[in-house]
Amino acid sequence: MGSKYAKWLGGALGWAFGGPIGGLVGFSLGYLWQNATLEVNPIGDHSGSQTHQGDFTISLLVLAAEVMRADDKVLKSELNYIKRFLVAQFGEEKSKELLRVLRDLLQRDIDLVPVCKQIVGFMNHAQRLQLVHFLVGIANADGELHQKEWELVSRIARLLLISEKDLLSLEAMYDQDKDRYYRILEIEPDAEPQEIKAAYRKMAKKYHPDKLGDVGEDVKKASEEKFRQVQEAYEKLNK
Repeated sequence: MGSKYAKWLGGALGWAFGGPIGGLVGFSLGYLWQNATLEVNPIGDHSGSQTHQGDFTISLLVLAAEVMRADDKVLKSELNYIKRFLVAQFGEEKSKELLRVLRDLLQRDIDLVPVCKQIVGFMNHAQRLQLVHFLVGIANADGELHQKEWELVSRIARLLLISEKDLLSLEAMYDQDKDRYYRILEIEPDAEPQEIKAAYRKMAKKYHPDKLGDVGEDVKKASEEKFRQVQEAYEKLNK
């Protein structure tokens, strides 16, 4: 990685540059830690820090590496899914360097407990929901949700304090069965009209893109897609 990209990535990271996530990334970006112009702050020094584009992306890469190898093989469809996201966020050149980080993470032993604890400490619920949404997308990238991948995504969701209903709602956005709209709105198939309306209002508020903060335009676009599916579910069930 060229020095200009090292400085760019170092400047793009806030709280993710410290703690367990920073330690993992440091294996692939070791020279950053020795660069006198970049300081690595311990996780405790970032109290009150907001999550920005670089923090979200690096957190996603760490979690994605675990999901991608959950079924003991890394598929091209999964790499392409991640690449499309990175290119949309950062452009072709910078995404190449971030893919190198991902490939290095795929060779590392990742302890999900401290990683997820760090993420919970700095990301709000909407941002963590979006992380899990991307992980569900990666698991579905080959058109099939494998059991090992689903079990791992479920474990990550629990560690990120995402409820089972929220997880099933996100998973339903990739399904095509007739009951998907109920699962998206987190209600039962026998729900009354007033329950459907109340569920829609709750979900629309939960998935509103404005809750994501400064995490990048493509992240917000993905959130807008979730928001659109919530609206579609309400319209279909309302009929």
